[in-house]
Amino acid sequence: MNKQPAIKLCGITKSFDKVVANDHIDLSVQRGEILALLGENGSGKTTLMNILAGIYQPDSGEIFIDGERVSIHAPEDANRLGIGMIHQHFKLVDVHTAADNIILGAEPKGLFLRKSRYEKVREISERFGLSVEPTKKIYNMSVGEKQTVEILKVLYRGANILILDEPTAVLTVQEIRRLFDILRRMRDEGCAIIIITHKLGEVMEISDRVTVLRKGKSVATVETASSDIHTLTELMVGSSVNLSIERTERTHSGTLLETHHLSVESDDGVRMLDDVSMTLEKGEILGVAGVAGSGQRELCETIAGLMPIREGAILFKKKNIENMTPRQIFQAGISMSFIPEDRLGMGLAASMGIIDNMLLKTYQDAKGPFVRKKDARLKAETITEKLRISTSGMDAPVRLMSGGNVQKVLLGREIESDPQVLITAYPVRGLDINTSYTIYDALNEQKKKGTGVLFICEDLDVMLELCDRIMVLCHGKVTGIVDAAKTTKEELGLLMTDAAGKGDTENVD
Repeated sequence: MNKQPAIKLCGITKSFDKVVANDHIDLSVQRGEILALLGENGSGKTTLMNILAGIYQPDSGEIFIDGERVSIHAPEDANRLGIGMIHQHFKLVDVHTAADNIILGAEPKGLFLRKSRYEKVREISERFGLSVEPTKKIYNMSVGEKQTVEILKVLYRGANILILDEPTAVLTVQEIRRLFDILRRMRDEGCAIIIITHKLGEVMEISDRVTVLRKGKSVATVETASSDIHTLTELMVGSSVNLSIERTERTHSGTLLETHHLSVESDDGVRMLDDVSMTLEKGEILGVAGVAGSGQRELCETIAGLMPIREGAILFKKKNIENMTPRQIFQAGISMSFIPEDRLGMGLAASMGIIDNMLLKTYQDAKGPFVRKKDARLKAETITEKLRISTSGMDAPVRLMSGGNVQKVLLGREIESDPQVLITAYPVRGLDINTSYTIYDALNEQKKKGTGVLFICEDLDVMLELCDRIMVLCHGKVTGIVDAAKTTKEELGLLMTDAAGKGDTENVD
């Protein structure tokens, strides 16, 4: 039996201009092992895995697969070595079937496809306990089913070394448990598995060992069974961190925002929101849970005035703001802030610095032909200090910042406008634990001021700790509104899949 590690990285170094992403990193993974790769944003995790997957080439260092030194110049080389990477954003063709996506690019060249391809898919599915309908179209699948197809894709190509990047980001509790069962079975079959994640609870549950990166260096590799969440957090951050999320008591009363029988359709006539009724109270954090594509984004954009309403109404303090544009909402004296999930696409101008991005909120109110930057500079300096934003300069393009710092700029700009309603979609997605807690604290500060916060997040643990109430959407319908302090992840998971059949019933509160 080969005792050599499945993967051994020695002294891997990779720089982008003057930024050292990986600094002489050593890492090893055995067959029959699940290794979690932890680190703050910008610590070099994804760069290191992209080197192993053939997307980047290292400046120096060595890679060994089963004891043999190899060179990986392209993803094709990684495939031949049995390495498969499953990215956070799926690489699937929506209009094709599961089987077609699995075999795409893997069949040998020729005029005809082998008849045995479906049999091979079925064989792999049964071996690893992966249940998927081969003829089902991708656009008809849940997120969990799509992830199963992605796993089957790499297994079909013969991969026995798997890299998963944030695999549970948009899964329900039940889908996460099913994924973990699959990964354990693959581990038992002798696969070597690496998981990149920020969810420490899941690291403790699924991994055998943990490697922690900090500022491009490998600082420790520990046995999961002999470690704990606080130890891992300190290794990631370099200091002790308080992991409790405060749910402050509400000190304000009164309804700020209401939706009544709200329905919204996409451009091609698909109903994205169906008869959604809800209230947002003063000084409340209302969470919105649901699997990806359940209508969370459409709810945010409709309330913010970015999507037209098909039926129903939106009221702010009993005033109808139905089909008002964001500018019209502002002119009506309503201070509403929206932090979209697409930070650089919708939220900020990527080529501008912090000061100019602050001006985007107020430049239309300038008196005269010239825009005054003095106030914007002061606000930029205030949020940079308050939120500990790391930047090379106030005028440096925000696209050069890490994802966490970009999110801080966006959040800081929106809360500096002193909103009455703050709508935020996936504000900590892909962010490290330190940055995430900075954002939770900022949201709690808004709550104390009496701001109503609509909070969309895929981490149910966070929602249960931070929110006052949680509304669950499934296929655009409200399946329940629950008290966060009196419910569980399992109950939320059932509502997210409408397992109880509550989609057409009254909300529970």
